[in-house]
Amino acid sequence: MKRLLILLSILCTSLLQASAQQLSEAQVRQQIRETASALHTMQCDFVQTRQISMLDAEITSGGKMYYHQAGKLRWEYTQPYTYTFILNGNKVLLKSNNRSEAIDPDQKKLFKRIAQITMNCVAGKSLSDDKNFKTSISTDQKEWTATLLPRRKDIRQLFQKIILHFSPQQKMVSEVELVEENGDRTLIVLKHIRKNEKISEQLFAAY
Repeated sequence: MKRLLILLSILCTSLLQASAQQLSEAQVRQQIRETASALHTMQCDFVQTRQISMLDAEITSGGKMYYHQAGKLRWEYTQPYTYTFILNGNKVLLKSNNRSEAIDPDQKKLFKRIAQITMNCVAGKSLSDDKNFKTSISTDQKEWTATLLPRRKDIRQLFQKIILHFSPQQKMVSEVELVEENGDRTLIVLKHIRKNEKISEQLFAAY
């Protein structure tokens, strides 16, 4: 009986400690917001897996991503093909095999919208975008998960929902899930993240 009481005491203490460490949604939002505000630059490798529901197939690609707080993003695929997307303010550029591609005005708006969403997601800023998304957050000891439901019709045409996975230690996004209306999914896993290191402006040169 004495041993049982000791075990119950230990168990209760452990549960209380775990409960005390559990953060509220407001606290999680605040910590992510503070980290995002302090993030001036970010660069990392990424692995992208696209699941196509109609074909029951997966397509895997990878590359490097560069982000600058001043509205700059370079998304560079290096395998299995070479393809680069650059957003620099109002300038948008696609590069394939060292050749630049012109973008018509309608495509430019779409690419900018997708790039802006991607940029806000990887930087953790989407949680504050109440105008475009309704956000809910769940937490456990391993990760924080934010589910973003689009409010705007044009975004709903692109994504059914966006799921962001945060590392509680880094308070930064580690994975991004993009779920489309037709059931297709894209999972982007960020690796070897380096933040607030100098990035050459040439990487964001849009012309």
